[in-house]
Amino acid sequence: MKNTYLTSYLPLFSILLFSLTFSVYGVDVFVDLFKKIGVYPGMREFLSDIQLKLVLLILLMIVFFMVFAALKLIAETINGVSMLFFSKESEGQLYNRVRSGSLIYFIGGVASVVSLKSFLGLVAVFAVTSIVYFVYFVYKISVTVSKAGIIGVISLQLFTWSSLFLTIFFVVLKLYNGVMASLPIMSKVKL
Repeated sequence: MKNTYLTSYLPLFSILLFSLTFSVYGVDVFVDLFKKIGVYPGMREFLSDIQLKLVLLILLMIVFFMVFAALKLIAETINGVSMLFFSKESEGQLYNRVRSGSLIYFIGGVASVVSLKSFLGLVAVFAVTSIVYFVYFVYKISVTVSKAGIIGVISLQLFTWSSLFLTIFFVVLKLYNGVMASLPIMSKVKL
């Protein structure tokens, strides 16, 4: 007898692994940034090198954990809405079938350790993992979804995720332009 809760801990471990790998990369970036702007020697008066890196690692882990947990929550909601609108099944067995896909993100989290020193590598591992999970999700729900429903699921997913990321991109771009415009040196340069 297979226990359906056997893989229930994998999402937490996946989020922790991705958070850790992105945080380890972020520590090096922030240490280099602090050295360039001249803040690092002042920080070293209060903390040793290892303590400073550990504090940065913990802070970045918290931030990345919140980001990945929010992405998981949004993904679960979008997947649930997709199944609500386009699936013929209403008992919840389909949801149990796609739960085992959390193993894909766990494997992706382990694979992200290989790309620890490359931001593009980390993003690529996360993107490939997400695409593989999406293909797995569509394959698993295709049993109870018509061809038009599969097109609907894919369209809903693409529309929702692209809308979310484009909105975030434009908000960050607007914020960046506002900050650059407020600086006296960069007031003429805009993106």
